[in-house]
Amino acid sequence: MKKPLKVILSGGGTGGHIYPAIAIADELKKRHPDAEFLFVGAKDRMEMEKIPQAGYDIEGLWISGIDRKLSLRNLVFPFKLMSSLSKSRKIINKFQPDVVIGTGGFASGPLLRVAISKGIPTLIQEQNSIPGITNRILGKYADTICAAYEQVKSVFPAEKTIITGNPVRQDLLKVEQNREEGLKHFQLDPAKKTVLVLGGSLGARRINKLIEMHLAAFRNEQIQLVWQTGKLYYEEYKKYDSQNVRVCEFLNRMDLAYAAADVIISRAGAGSVSELCIVGKPVLFIPSPNVAENHQAKNAMAIADRDAALVITEDELNERFELCFFSLLKDETRLKRFSENIKKLALPNATTAIAEEVEKLINE
Repeated sequence: MKKPLKVILSGGGTGGHIYPAIAIADELKKRHPDAEFLFVGAKDRMEMEKIPQAGYDIEGLWISGIDRKLSLRNLVFPFKLMSSLSKSRKIINKFQPDVVIGTGGFASGPLLRVAISKGIPTLIQEQNSIPGITNRILGKYADTICAAYEQVKSVFPAEKTIITGNPVRQDLLKVEQNREEGLKHFQLDPAKKTVLVLGGSLGARRINKLIEMHLAAFRNEQIQLVWQTGKLYYEEYKKYDSQNVRVCEFLNRMDLAYAAADVIISRAGAGSVSELCIVGKPVLFIPSPNVAENHQAKNAMAIADRDAALVITEDELNERFELCFFSLLKDETRLKRFSENIKKLALPNATTAIAEEVEKLINE
């Protein structure tokens, strides 16, 4: 009798690393119903909460990133790394995986390093056009790299890099059919336009301040909001929750939030961009400037260059937001064009393609 497939997945710190890992696990589970899965994350990060909510077991490592400027946290890093390598070894020895998958983030570094040293098949899923430091280091040694952007082939060995797109939740493929349910879920008025505001799972201070500043303008234009403030800012902004402004710390039913929205304001992390292409709604991207090599601005401009979204940088918001965004809301022709063009950029079969690469590794 063939033994069940055993898979370890590691990635975390932000939703951009966590949700691709969950999507890959869900697809593999569908193909191999008796498979066993274990996630490995960083202690005290959001994956320790989100992974069990998705129905999977998780182990935590004592690990974090290195600050770019000199700090006390950097002095502790070598001890955290040694501790995480040691615990990763114990986890792998006990679980005996057939394959190890990393989707980026601090915890995936030690875990994949140990898996590679033991000759266990490894796959990296890189979401961004510019890979983070963990994946850059591991990419030389991993067996397969599944990426979303052609330009990563200049960083990773081209012969083992496959362009699959980013895995997204499969429920997003049906958002068009769920509009009525989405409006009902958030208790919104179907006669009014709805703007969905997304600043990422932890939140974006600049976007939250922007929305707070323009609440009166949204009200005057009869626009209702679903406003995800993020975990760090919910307490500060929950006072604005009302019939026309739904203030949420986190959106557990992202599919219904997308379904209810007419227009979306979002950061431009790779995972968000991939989801928004599939959802196919008009988007205003406000890229985060606080990311390595300004990759969010590059992600956003790649969409805007195809006449598929509006982009306003943080330093342009005071000058351009009110005029550009409220004009867009009234321009039905442009909204329709954005929607049609962004859909053309979607890669909806990414999760299936990645699962197939995992199966190739196991069968080799």
